[in-house]
Amino acid sequence: MFEDLYKLVLSAREVLKGVALKTPLMKSEYLSRLTGKEVYLKMENLQATGSFKIRGAYNKIRSLLPDVRAKGVVAASTGNHAQGVAYASKLLGVKATIVMPETAPPYKILSTKAYGAEVVLHGRVYDDAYRKAVEISMSSGAYFIHPYDDPLVIAGQGTIGLEIAEDLPDIDAVIVPVGGGGLLSGIAIALKNVIGSDVKVYGVEPEGAPKLKKALEAGRPVHIEPEASLADGVITKGIGRLTFTILKEVVNKAFLVSEDDIARSMYLLLEHSKLLVEGAGALPVAALLTHREEIEGKRVVAVLSGGNADLTTLYRVILRGLLIEGRIARVDLILRDTPGSLESVLKIVSSYRCNVIDVRHDRLNPHIPPGYALVEILMEIPDKDTLAKLINNLEELGIKVRGGG
Repeated sequence: MFEDLYKLVLSAREVLKGVALKTPLMKSEYLSRLTGKEVYLKMENLQATGSFKIRGAYNKIRSLLPDVRAKGVVAASTGNHAQGVAYASKLLGVKATIVMPETAPPYKILSTKAYGAEVVLHGRVYDDAYRKAVEISMSSGAYFIHPYDDPLVIAGQGTIGLEIAEDLPDIDAVIVPVGGGGLLSGIAIALKNVIGSDVKVYGVEPEGAPKLKKALEAGRPVHIEPEASLADGVITKGIGRLTFTILKEVVNKAFLVSEDDIARSMYLLLEHSKLLVEGAGALPVAALLTHREEIEGKRVVAVLSGGNADLTTLYRVILRGLLIEGRIARVDLILRDTPGSLESVLKIVSSYRCNVIDVRHDRLNPHIPPGYALVEILMEIPDKDTLAKLINNLEELGIKVRGGG
């Protein structure tokens, strides 16, 4: 299947020796118990630059030697492709200019600059940056390095599939994040040729950016207006033309997952697998948790495409994950605004072995009766049953509880 591209994947494996890491394929006992499958994690979050992008970028730029050293390269990216191109260019002695959306996380911008690339900020989403990068390429003569719609880039990403097949030859299914489709295309080509056509290939996207799903339904690439997502690395307005030609033949299904699904997956990977994975990289785990019945086969590989998570985002994700998992809770109480009211409540909270993290007062809320205050308490809880007992106790004492969870 796609024999010419498969040959490029095999060639890319030789090109990338000593450049890209052969990342671990680890069985997750926790996710296996949770889903009833044998779940393996392909840890591209441990790759050089923190994502799979170095594979395709290096494979493409190296193919342009020696002329590229005189002309340089230009690329557009929300972050990971930027770092991949910048790092590959540094290794090969090539000048790199990277156009990134103004909304790109600051740490990804700084990381790209740290690899020696010139960064130009333009537009709000990847597609805006893409148009600017093409403009720079045409005016300067620099080679444009496409993040996904290029045979050599796809081939570089496909080396992940070769590694999976080598480490787990009896794989039944693979789940891969989808941005423009290069990663999914490359992995699918490799696995379909090495393992066979029976291996199931699934793509996964955020609900707010269903590019592949809509394209498969329409039978052609379509443009969408994507929403902001924790999975910022896969936010584009459409699938590539080349990648769609491949994906329409090899993908069994495209799954959509919610922002809560993504946040929970990031949290669970950190909590149970000790892996820092960015939102885009956590998409396959989110699909496993929410679409397990639709995923065929026993042995399933989830490709964790990157680990470049912004720490401020990670902080919010951890709090959200703790809430969802019932490790922390928030209760809103309407208390008399008199000395000792809060103290008496906190004594009750302590008696249930709940640890207070934060307390906030709101005396100016127009929906609160005069002489009362809205008090929000964030606390660690032993379990959800304890929280229910605590709330019941407070209500029995005449304290109005507006919410708990």
